[in-house]
Amino acid sequence: MNREEKKLVIDSLAEKLNQYAHFYVTDIANLNAQQTADLRRKCFENEISLVMVKNTLFIKALEKADKADAELVKTLSGSSSIMFAHTNKAPALVIKDFRKNGEKPILKAAYVEECVYVGDQHLDALTKIKSREELIGDIVALLQSPIKNVVSALQSNGGQKIAGIVKALEERN
Repeated sequence: MNREEKKLVIDSLAEKLNQYAHFYVTDIANLNAQQTADLRRKCFENEISLVMVKNTLFIKALEKADKADAELVKTLSGSSSIMFAHTNKAPALVIKDFRKNGEKPILKAAYVEECVYVGDQHLDALTKIKSREELIGDIVALLQSPIKNVVSALQSNGGQKIAGIVKALEERN
């Protein structure tokens, strides 16, 4: 591979790093052709882009995209494939589901919600992580709950009592 080809690969990877909010570094070495095709199919069905990369080129792409974390770079040895996704836990779910039939793919590292997770032991936690939108939805639901209770109290018969109490308090002043 000459310099121009390497530059094109680095630019393409850097573009994917900027396009996708989350990526997982995995080891899928020693999977046979059928297993690799099955993994690619599962990734496609879950809108995950699976790419085999050379570690040195991926490190340069990480540097170009300003996502080069020291812990993440340390994991880039041996065979590496990258799963790019818009949904934070989709690759973790695919890995966990695919592992029902074997021990691969192995999670080397993950870049999720601007945090780096290093090691396969984080796979279970990554399957349960909520996206930023889900967390905001939970907070909004928590904030709406007391408001709904007040509104329903005001609309029911108790609303007349509350209105009477408010009126009595106003008359005191």
